Amino acid sequence: MQIAQLPNSTGVAGKGNGTARGVDGASSVDGASARADGASPRGSAAPLQRGLSNWDHQLQGEISNAQQTLDYLERSSSQLQALKSELAAKLAARAGRDGQVEARVRQFSSTWRDRSSASGGSLDAQLGYSSPQSAQQSFTIRGLTMASLREGSQEVLAFSVGGANQALRSVNIEPGLTDDEIIARFDRALMPSNIRVRQDEDGQVVFSTPESSWANVRDSLSVRGSGIRFPGGQMNRVRTDPEPAAIAPEQWDTGDTEALRATLHEVVLALAHLQQSRAAVALALAQATARVENAQAKPVETGMETVAQSFTDKASKPGYESLLAISSALVGISRERVVALLGLR
Repeated sequence: MQIAQLPNSTGVAGKGNGTARGVDGASSVDGASARADGASPRGSAAPLQRGLSNWDHQLQGEISNAQQTLDYLERSSSQLQALKSELAAKLAARAGRDGQVEARVRQFSSTWRDRSSASGGSLDAQLGYSSPQSAQQSFTIRGLTMASLREGSQEVLAFSVGGANQALRSVNIEPGLTDDEIIARFDRALMPSNIRVRQDEDGQVVFSTPESSWANVRDSLSVRGSGIRFPGGQMNRVRTDPEPAAIAPEQWDTGDTEALRATLHEVVLALAHLQQSRAAVALALAQATARVENAQAKPVETGMETVAQSFTDKASKPGYESLLAISSALVGISRERVVALLGLR
């Protein structure tokens, strides 16, 4: 995939280093004065900021994640386009190269399984992009609906994630609570367990956790109630239903003509999902790149103002410091350079 027209981490680093060298040269006057006074140039009140060492590492990570994700989305789209062509050709001629469609399906299935690692953990199963936050897995808990939480008597629900030795997280449900209050109580209680809670467009309670934590949550999430919504006594393992993935190549069939048509329809939908995701990631990359460029320009501008002000202060005062500042600035300036500069006017 070609993204050379967008600044990347390598290109940005080169620009930052070049700027730092320019500032160092300009600061030689101030550095000489400081050494004459017996003080280190690093002791100045406004030290110059240089290069990558002062950049926002989070922004650099966002750019890297976006570029990596765009590469993945481009590769996925190319594979689906090839599969689409093979399916169309086979349906048109009711024949085709033996095993070619199946091979294309297997290729994309493998690429889809690598989605998390190939995108740096930034692309979720619904092709939603998030950086610097990691991709999330949304899920619901069977028996835990907004309707069941609104109804019934007061009950304290205790949640456990990771086994019996983990701390319990309690949520007090009582009559008269609004939907927002219910969601807020669940969210506050489960946040330490790396689970967030929200209400979806259909009004249902939806939980989410980082994809890296999903297997542990799925296999160990337990709830204890008082017999109203959940049984009391021991912790009870609950059934969780993950939000379906946007693309499910494992369900694509190529056994007959009808199956080929259905798979072609799914491939077309998948390509549309990928295109929407690529547009969102490209926008995120452009925004992060602009923020890096702004963050890079400010330290250089501030540093040059510091150098200029320092030279002006020293050169305007009579005495040894004034002489040293001016003579240091004139080192290396020859008659030929002056004439050449005047000739540019």
